[in-house]
Amino acid sequence: MSQMPQLSACPSCEEPLESGDRFCGACGYDLSAVPERPQDNPTIAMNGSVPAQGAPAGAYPEAPTVPPDGSAWPAPGPAGPDAPEPVHLPTDLPGTDSGGSALPPGTPPPPSAPPAPAAGVRFDRPARPGGHAVPAGAERTQPDAYLLQAPDPRVSADPAAPAADAGGKVCVACRAGRVDDDGYCENCGHAQPRERDHMEQESGPVAAVSDRGLRHHRNEDAFAIGSTALPDGSPASVAIVCDGVSSATRPDDASLAASKAASESLLAALPRGTHPQQAMHDAIVAASRAVNSLAEEPATAREHAPHQNAPACTIVGAVVTSGLLIVGWVGDSRAYWVPVDRSAPPARLTEDDSWAAQMVAAGLMNEAEAYADERAHAITGWLGADAYELEPHTAAFKPDRPGVVVVCTDGLWNYAEAAEEMARVVLLDAATHPLHSARVLVGHALDGGGHDNVTVALVPFPAVPQGAGSA
Repeated sequence: MSQMPQLSACPSCEEPLESGDRFCGACGYDLSAVPERPQDNPTIAMNGSVPAQGAPAGAYPEAPTVPPDGSAWPAPGPAGPDAPEPVHLPTDLPGTDSGGSALPPGTPPPPSAPPAPAAGVRFDRPARPGGHAVPAGAERTQPDAYLLQAPDPRVSADPAAPAADAGGKVCVACRAGRVDDDGYCENCGHAQPRERDHMEQESGPVAAVSDRGLRHHRNEDAFAIGSTALPDGSPASVAIVCDGVSSATRPDDASLAASKAASESLLAALPRGTHPQQAMHDAIVAASRAVNSLAEEPATAREHAPHQNAPACTIVGAVVTSGLLIVGWVGDSRAYWVPVDRSAPPARLTEDDSWAAQMVAAGLMNEAEAYADERAHAITGWLGADAYELEPHTAAFKPDRPGVVVVCTDGLWNYAEAAEEMARVVLLDAATHPLHSARVLVGHALDGGGHDNVTVALVPFPAVPQGAGSA
C-alpha cells in the first residue's frame, strides 16, 4: 500500500486538513484517491474545477494559495451551498510560453481550436453553425447534439416549396402537404376550406361578400357583380344575389348557375340599349333556364334518388344607372334602399314570395305575427324545374338623393329585418367604401348567430364610372 500523500487542504473544497485524515471533514472527499503531486506545473483550469475522482496524475492541479505577483483574484461571491463556482477570465492570470517564461506585454494568444466546455464553465448562447443561438441553460441539461430550439419559420416553410412549385395547393394547416382532388391534405389529412366558404369581390363601385355562416356545412349562396356603360356612355352597375334552396338537391350549383346567367344577360343587354327593367326581367328568365338545365339528369340517376327535388334557388338583383334604380326578384331574398342622409327614411324595395308575406297581404296576420310563425320562411316562388310558374318581379325607382342599395339573402336580413334596422347597421360611408361595409354587414350576421349562409352586395346610387370604389 502506497503512502497517502500529505495535503494541507482538501483538493475539492480547500478545507484545511490535519495529518492522518483519510476523508475531508467538510465535504467527505476521499483523500486516499488523491494521486501523488506531479512534478510538473500543469495548466490551471479556468473555472477552478476538479476532475472526477480517480483521474490520472497531472489531470488537475492543487489550487494555489496566493495569486501570482502583480495580479489579484476577483472579489469572492456570496458564500453558501448554492453559490456558483468562481469563474476566472483568461486575462486574470499572466500567460507563459512553452518554456515557462512570462510572455511580453501585448503578445496575442496563439491561434487554437476553441476548448471544449469544462464542468462549471458557462457559455451563454454560443454561436451555432448557421447563425442560430443555443438557448441559455440548455447546455446544462443536455448534450450539444440534442439541443432543442423553436423551428425557424423559414425552415418550416421549406417543405411546402415543392408542392407550390409543382402547381398544387398547399395545406393551410401544416403548410407542407399537397391538397388532393377531394380537398384533403396528403400529409396531415386536414380538410381544406372550400373556395365558396368565404368570397369577396369588388368591381368598380360595386362590392359583395358571401360567407358560409356558423351552422351550415357549405355555402349555398352565390353572387355576381359588374359594371358597364349604356349606349350614351353613362355608367351602369349590376348586382345579383342568389340563395340555394336547402331542401332541394345541389342548391349550391343552382345559385351559382343562376347568378352567373343573370349577370351575363344584364351586362350584355344594357350596352345594347335594352331598357334596364326589361333587361332585368330577361335576366331572371335566363337564370331560370340555367337552373332548369341542372335537372336534366339521366333517367338512371332519377331512379336511384326519386325523392330528391330538382335544383332550386331564389334570386334578387339590382341595376343602378345615373338616375334610375331597377330591382328584380323571385323568392325571399331582398333589396333595401339606404340614403346617405340618414335623416331621410330607408325603404325595403322587394316583397317576399313566402308564406308570411301571403298572410300579411291577405290581411290574416300582421307582419310581426306572420314572421314569428315557424312557417314564415316557406317560400312560394323560386327558380327551378319544379317551380309552379315563373313570375319575375321587377320594380323601377327614381331616388331624389344619393344612397346605397343593399342586395342580400335572408342570412343577413334575418338579423336586420325592417328597413330602419338595416339602415342602422349599414355604415355611413357605405357608398364610398362598399367592400368594407359589406364585410361589416356579414360580420353583423355572424355576430347574431350566423344560422344561415350570408351574402350581401352593395351598389351605390347614382352609378359612378367603373374603377371608382373603395379607397
